Amino acid sequence: MIPSHQSYIFDYVNYDILLTKLEYYGVKSHAYKLITSYLKNRYQRVLTRTACSNTYYSEWDEVKGGVPQGSVLGPLFFLVYINDLPGSINHICLPTLFADDTNIICTQLNHSKFKEETEIILQKTNKWLSTNLFHLNLKKTNFVQFSAKQIENTISSIVYEKNHLPNSDSVRFLGLTLDKNLSWKLHTDQLCSKLASACFILRTLSSLVTQQNMKVVYFSYFHSVMTYGVIFWGNSTDRNKVFELQKRAVRLITNSSNRTSCRRLFKELGILPLQSQYVLSLALFVVKNMEIFMPSSDIKTKNTRSKFSLFLPQTRLTKCQKCVYFAGIKIFNHLPESIKKLIAQKNLKFLLLGSFYSIEEFYDWT
Repeated sequence: MIPSHQSYIFDYVNYDILLTKLEYYGVKSHAYKLITSYLKNRYQRVLTRTACSNTYYSEWDEVKGGVPQGSVLGPLFFLVYINDLPGSINHICLPTLFADDTNIICTQLNHSKFKEETEIILQKTNKWLSTNLFHLNLKKTNFVQFSAKQIENTISSIVYEKNHLPNSDSVRFLGLTLDKNLSWKLHTDQLCSKLASACFILRTLSSLVTQQNMKVVYFSYFHSVMTYGVIFWGNSTDRNKVFELQKRAVRLITNSSNRTSCRRLFKELGILPLQSQYVLSLALFVVKNMEIFMPSSDIKTKNTRSKFSLFLPQTRLTKCQKCVYFAGIKIFNHLPESIKKLIAQKNLKFLLLGSFYSIEEFYDWT
């Protein structure tokens, strides 16, 4: 069980605190002066116009905080501003930050200890926020208890400063919907809704544009949405619902009937079926993150045929076997040595030639 607590912070940056942190991180004096001149001495006022075209102005007031919206430096300033937040709590939990999306992961099997740790985490987080002139909105803060199977004794809520933090069944993180059992059902349901809209666009354009333009629309509105995060949910139970919509889209591009086999259409259009795309994405993930995997040669001393493969850890849980780390190793090890050299070039033409409809087809391929 891995309970998770999610917090929300505002994109407000106090210039004095930001400049202090930049100085602490050792920004060069010339750059520091330029940043200071960029942030300081900014003024703003409010302008209103009435129905009679009368214009009223407020007094000019100095802007002392806030990330300049639309600027190139704005996101960088915000990242520098919250860079030391994990340092205040990472000894008891795992904070995950991406821009202004902050999540805190706490691993604890005992419910009472989890409540105690959560209270400490909230206190330390709230102290950091107050010091940096942020505000933690407890009404928008909740937690999720992640578990590999159904559990009966779940925590209904956590009380902090007279506020009840509810136990949520799911959470949305960077465009992915995570449910408490990590089944990916909620995510695939939301994904199917978006892909159905893309199919409607393809159906509308089918009689108006050429097949080549239909492919452009497919990759823009359908493929880009389908492939996002596919390495996480691509081998889930509900993936077939997404695959059915992909086949519908392919039939619309080629103006084929509902009973036409799509395996040939995928090859003609140069589009990878969902499971082939899943294999490609996982293989590319392994190559780009090879430092987190262990070569088999580090375990086996003898010169075997699998010396260029990766070490596959043993696990009994099916959910673990479908995870990115385990499935990525298994797929990478199944690739021929000549194919492994082509992965970095994204030159896996055999995936298109095979047009695999399932992982089992890929494993049976020679």
